[in-house]
Amino acid sequence: METGDVGPGLCCASFNQDSTSLAVGTKTGYRLFSVTSVDKLDCIHESIETPDVYIVERLFSSSLVVVVSQSMPRRMNVYHFKKGTEICNYSYSNNILAVRLNRQSLVVCLEESIYIHNIKDMKLLKTLLNTPSNPSGLCALSISHSNSFLAYPGSDTIGEIIVYDANNLSTMTMIPAHDSPLAAITFSASGTKLASASERGTVIRVFSIPEGLRLFEFRRGMKRYVNISSLSFSPDAQFLCASSNTETVHIFKLEQHSPSGEEQAPSWSTYVGKMFTAASSYLPAQVSGMMSQDRAFATVRLQMAGQKNVCALATIQKLPRLLVASSDGQLFIYNIDPQDGGECTLVQKHRLFGSDKEWEETEKSKLMEPPQACQSYAATVAIPSSGPVTATLTGYSEDGGAKKGEVIPEHEFAAGPVCLDDETEFPPVSIR
Repeated sequence: METGDVGPGLCCASFNQDSTSLAVGTKTGYRLFSVTSVDKLDCIHESIETPDVYIVERLFSSSLVVVVSQSMPRRMNVYHFKKGTEICNYSYSNNILAVRLNRQSLVVCLEESIYIHNIKDMKLLKTLLNTPSNPSGLCALSISHSNSFLAYPGSDTIGEIIVYDANNLSTMTMIPAHDSPLAAITFSASGTKLASASERGTVIRVFSIPEGLRLFEFRRGMKRYVNISSLSFSPDAQFLCASSNTETVHIFKLEQHSPSGEEQAPSWSTYVGKMFTAASSYLPAQVSGMMSQDRAFATVRLQMAGQKNVCALATIQKLPRLLVASSDGQLFIYNIDPQDGGECTLVQKHRLFGSDKEWEETEKSKLMEPPQACQSYAATVAIPSSGPVTATLTGYSEDGGAKKGEVIPEHEFAAGPVCLDDETEFPPVSIR
């Protein structure tokens, strides 16, 4: 869900679990936006206390936000942003590459280990050590209460996916998804579907969870390999969008074709489809697989190419929309035709930081400067900090574990659990 390439002033961007909020990390701090209207983008919170924020994650529409800064890339801070209070912090044995949240768990991903915390009290429940090298911090956590699943790479050479039950703390299945290493994975809202793409970026596959059966296979393109940076299901899991470093965002429709010909009106396409299905059993796997792959249902032509972005499918003001947050600090909102698909229509774009004057100066400087290669997500967080980040960090542990850092006490919290403003969203966090 994040963008790792640093744009002018923008370090990262992520949508919350139901795509009603957008969080962005900047060189001066972070901002939280409400994405519930097309024409208006409300900045509901801005913090300038922590510079160079490269991870910022908000839990649904609650007051809980997790922040990681380049100045302390091994430390995670958990804040109650409406009260301006730190709930707690944890430090780890290596740089934090990703953080994922749902109503039960908080997951921290390092390059070769994963930590699962209970979000009620931030207690460390499980440490998955010696996981396959994962320099981009690729992982996904489902948001369903009953299907709280974690997915992460099972290999650094091929596209294997480990599906882990974050409620029962046990491995569920391993899915051999792709021949090349994984580039993107995401769960549907119910946790019953998992989409994946490999580093080649040509094929996107959707699997059933927990069985791991392949349900759909979509071809993004054959002409060139691309870096798919973002995958996202619609709330009803009927659509899946994919964005990459190209100018095109693809939207695929997940529709099950009728199992029997009798239910369909006879047509030339039905007849040809039957012929292909019958012939596929006699053809090489590569060829028969090509026959079963579907093209994009709808597409978007972005105004820029070569930039990393994050996309989400959401229902805003009762209509289906595609949201694209780009690393140059813009949010694009498109209309989707759920019946006919085709080219989506841009209805609004918003700036995520800076004044009009700052934005004009940035645009001018971009035109004058030669293009530069963007840093990878891992390279960004591996930048040596200017501050004294040493093994004396509070809570640092040499044995690969995570220890609770200093908790800043507040008189109002001392009597019991931290009461966040919207307790219907998730259980309150207890401070010990």
